[in-house]
Amino acid sequence: MRFLVLLALLTMFLVAACSEEPPPQPTRHRVANYPPTAPGEYPPPQQPFNPNGPAQPAPPREEGPASPPPTAAPTKVAKGDYPYGIPVPGKPHLVESPYSPGKYVDVEGFPPGTEVKDPYTDKIFLVP
Repeated sequence: MRFLVLLALLTMFLVAACSEEPPPQPTRHRVANYPPTAPGEYPPPQQPFNPNGPAQPAPPREEGPASPPPTAAPTKVAKGDYPYGIPVPGKPHLVESPYSPGKYVDVEGFPPGTEVKDPYTDKIFLVP
C-alpha cells in the first residue's frame, strides 16, 4: 500500500514537472535620452602655473569668431637659476638653506651641483 501511495505521488510530481508553461514575455528596455551639450562653449585656456608669481585675473571674453586658444610653451627653470646652499663650518654634510636662514639641511651623499628640495619651504637649491 505504501508503495502505491509513493508511486502515485512520484507520478503526480512527474506530470506536474512536464507540463508546459508559456515562455516569459520579453521585456523591452527604454533608451536613455540625455540633453544636448552646448556646442559653442570651449573650456577656458590653461594658464602656466607659477607659485611665486602674482595672481593674474582672467582676461575678459571676447564675443566674435571663435579661435582655438594658443598653447603656451612649458617653462623649464635652468640649473643656474637656483641659489646654492651655504656650507656649515665644521659639518661637511650640512648646509644652511638659502630660503630659510638658520635652518640646516643634511645633504650627505649628494654630489656638488645637485638640486635639493628645502624641506622647510619646498623650494629647490643646489648643493655647494
